[in-house]
Amino acid sequence: MVEFFTQLGYKMLAAFISLVFAFTPYVAPATNDPIEGNAENGANMTVVAWADPQFSNYMAKRFQPFNAACEDLSNAGKGVDALLIAGDIAENGLACEYEYISEKLATANVGGYMMAVGNHDVRLRSYKQVVNRFTAFANELNAGKDNDFTMNALHYTYNVNGYTFFVLGTDTAEFEESYFNEAQLSWLDSELAKATAKGKPAFVVCHQSLKLTHGLPDTWNSPSETAGSVGAQSDELKAIMNKYKNVIMISGHLHTGLGQYTYQKIDNFHSINLPSTAIVNKDGDYNNAGIGFMIEAYNNHVLFRARDFAQGKYIPEYDIDIKLSK
Repeated sequence: MVEFFTQLGYKMLAAFISLVFAFTPYVAPATNDPIEGNAENGANMTVVAWADPQFSNYMAKRFQPFNAACEDLSNAGKGVDALLIAGDIAENGLACEYEYISEKLATANVGGYMMAVGNHDVRLRSYKQVVNRFTAFANELNAGKDNDFTMNALHYTYNVNGYTFFVLGTDTAEFEESYFNEAQLSWLDSELAKATAKGKPAFVVCHQSLKLTHGLPDTWNSPSETAGSVGAQSDELKAIMNKYKNVIMISGHLHTGLGQYTYQKIDNFHSINLPSTAIVNKDGDYNNAGIGFMIEAYNNHVLFRARDFAQGKYIPEYDIDIKLSK
């Protein structure tokens, strides 16, 4: 019975999207400057970085940029190791939303998928259902690429060509913030120590950024010090990352465009806040929907190459080049 209603919801969603595009024609991304790995110029790793598609079964304005961004990934050349989405993948965590997202992402020319939960993925249902639905969604995508990575919990480690991504995931179904239990924080602390011991960068992916960073709380339009952030554990998470060299935090949640709030050096580590992939952004110099980054890791630096995926073009004036410490 559950499967029947899931399929019914998906068919209704697909029909609705077709109707929307009948009245507002779909615009495909350009193909003259495709995504591709940059190994010939020394890149050891290439990862696509998105956040906050918040794909919805009823918010029609998100269909065009999301579909176009997915097509841009389908047009990608060789050498793209993975797609990372830093949370809020589905607006309401519905099975039909994930099914549509999965269908569009399955054609991406990437080697694997790193999926992080955001508050929209978890807040409207039981935590057990969230874990089961979200892990099944991510594992199906990886299985489709013959990638043997299996996600068994909402926090996990993902390795790409010797570079480590620590994907954090809330341990309870919070509405806006995240909660990380002691076991998850201890795991992050001990594993970061190992990953950074030889000078390589380590990437910590968390849907929400730390308090008082990336323009918060103003970019959340709130006077509360913790508004829009991880929440009460912000200082604890900051202290863990600050113990190690070459840690790069990657977050989303704020829907701020490319500009002054995208990159911040926080004491000993770096922080990148990704714009929304399907929602028109705010507070930036480049606020289009459908934007994000290509992460290219080199021996001595990590380059975040800004790209408008919905239009199929790089926007190099918003690139961020992070030099690694020795």
